[in-house]
Amino acid sequence: MELRPVIAAMRRNRVGALLIAMQIAVTLAVLCNAVYIVQQRLSWTARPSGVDEADVFVISNQLIGSQRDLGSRIQTDLAALRAVPGIRDSYASNQQPLDNGEDEFGITLDPDHPAATRFTTVYYGDQRALATLGLTLSAGRNFNASEIGDCGDLPSGSLGGALVTRELAKQLDASGNVLGRVATLVPISLHVPIVGVIDRLEAPNVDLFGGSSIVEQSIILSCRFVNSRVDYIVHAMPGRLAETMRVAPLALAAVSRDRVILSVRSLHESRREIYRSDRTIALMLTLVCIIIVAVAVFGIVGLTSYWVSQRRRQIGIRRALGATRPAIVRYFQTENFLIAAVGVVIGAVLAVGGNLWMVERFAMTRLPFAYPLLGIVAMLSFGQLAVLWPALRAASVPPAVAARGV
Repeated sequence: MELRPVIAAMRRNRVGALLIAMQIAVTLAVLCNAVYIVQQRLSWTARPSGVDEADVFVISNQLIGSQRDLGSRIQTDLAALRAVPGIRDSYASNQQPLDNGEDEFGITLDPDHPAATRFTTVYYGDQRALATLGLTLSAGRNFNASEIGDCGDLPSGSLGGALVTRELAKQLDASGNVLGRVATLVPISLHVPIVGVIDRLEAPNVDLFGGSSIVEQSIILSCRFVNSRVDYIVHAMPGRLAETMRVAPLALAAVSRDRVILSVRSLHESRREIYRSDRTIALMLTLVCIIIVAVAVFGIVGLTSYWVSQRRRQIGIRRALGATRPAIVRYFQTENFLIAAVGVVIGAVLAVGGNLWMVERFAMTRLPFAYPLLGIVAMLSFGQLAVLWPALRAASVPPAVAARGV
């Protein structure tokens, strides 16, 4: 098909053509970034924590009364929990995965060079922590009982070891070879040897820095947590989670009623709660995408229908001169394709520019090239589908319209 008549018609209707092009451009820019954000949010919610979430629950416990024997009271509680039928193991900690905790420090293997310091989330745990959480040790060994020390709100004293995640090991040393080396926690200047590497353990706060890999930079210190506000991490045997969650608080009450059970929550519940905002954002953006695509499609249908009604005599003349119905359809499809092509080019530029702005302002990641490319294909396809019905209407205009002069 010759393009000159199409371009001439677009010039006569330049305002309408510009409106469609800009509508497509804005739709593409919003669509690319919104779909990318939705994909990111949904991928974050599906990230494994590294923990056996199906069988682990947490009892948040506030001890009251005497503070002098907290250590022995906590160990008595743990012994009572381990004696409950259906409970495999338990230990006390300062925080647990999927709980939005924020016990965070700097960590380095070279304290004389501040640039070598990395960020880490600190968990406290004894030799039972690995089994209780169901973690996988990919290198090194677990803690020995002799390496465990008592820790309050801040780790202190002489600790015999630390377990680091594989991601943190790579951050501390590009080769990941950290076993046997001494790590320094800053600013508290605590020195502790690294005895093992955990395959994966997410930080409690899964939204750290926009959910980047820093959430996998975790460390377990060889600490018995001694505090009146303590979390008991409990691992139930398979299939007995609900039962043990109901019985465990009763076992603690039988030991002593000088306590307040703040909550009993499974990690599955914690995951659902902590990712609630991400799922909500993903749902809202999905609805936004559907609405703006629908608006763009109906806008194209409306304007093209208007053009058809304005050009009925012109179409009738073309039919009288021998233009077939498929030729009329191709004419409007070509016209819309040229307008949409201008719109998607502008939209791709806006999509990339908007993403770069969000990267700078909100620490987001760069928009992959595939998103604008797929967005261009989608918008061109939507545009051609949207113009199909008005084009078919135009093709149905009889040649006699030219003779009537309407």
